[in-house]
Amino acid sequence: MQENSGLPNIKIVLVEPSHPGNIGSAARAMKVMGLSNLALVKPKLFPDGKAKAMAAGADDILENVQIFDSFNDAIADCLLVFGMSARKRRISSELILPEKCAKLVAENHNSLSIGLIFGREHSGLTNAELDRCHYAVNIPTAEDFSSLNLGAAVQVICYELRKTIFTYSEVITKPLKPSHMPASAQDMELFFEHLKKIITATGFLRPENPKKLMRRIRKLFNKAEPDQNEINILRGILSSVEMKIDEER
Repeated sequence: MQENSGLPNIKIVLVEPSHPGNIGSAARAMKVMGLSNLALVKPKLFPDGKAKAMAAGADDILENVQIFDSFNDAIADCLLVFGMSARKRRISSELILPEKCAKLVAENHNSLSIGLIFGREHSGLTNAELDRCHYAVNIPTAEDFSSLNLGAAVQVICYELRKTIFTYSEVITKPLKPSHMPASAQDMELFFEHLKKIITATGFLRPENPKKLMRRIRKLFNKAEPDQNEINILRGILSSVEMKIDEER
């Protein structure tokens, strides 16, 4: 692995950061650990001099930052998505530690576009946003003081990535065949919308009393990590059911 590669397939995403200094701190944390791809979702204030000051030399990362209007747009091209969660909530994503996150990234970053998502400074990611992630990552902290600064959280994750990707040469990455590429976050979301439409039409999902059905369905399919061909098959099945419903109306 070349030190100057910048690991372009790994995208660090900050969702609605409120303080520009935290953006700069995140950029510095990334650069010192060899990452370069930073994206922001609806930053409150950017560009800003405080971000540049806190970046402390990571100006190139700030200059090339991508800015998105929505969470879904930011992860649309990602084939593997990790959402950071400070609290151990009841969520549809599998909850893992940073070490496992780094191992999964190391095994897949040569073949897949990967998103590492960090939430708002005061409230983190919403449950709906975490539902769109394959995994939720929890950084262990003291129970009586568990809140990490955004820049510090990015630093911890980037360190784990560097330790695994650059140091542990026994981690072997195997390029995937195009037919085995996981479905993108955007294609998964379109599938979930299609599935919800069909099971609502058949009466399996009752909008007036949905409970947690869709969240459990998301967990099931996110855990399976279907590839693009499999999603196409599932969409085809749903379309055939939809046609049958239309014929009987």
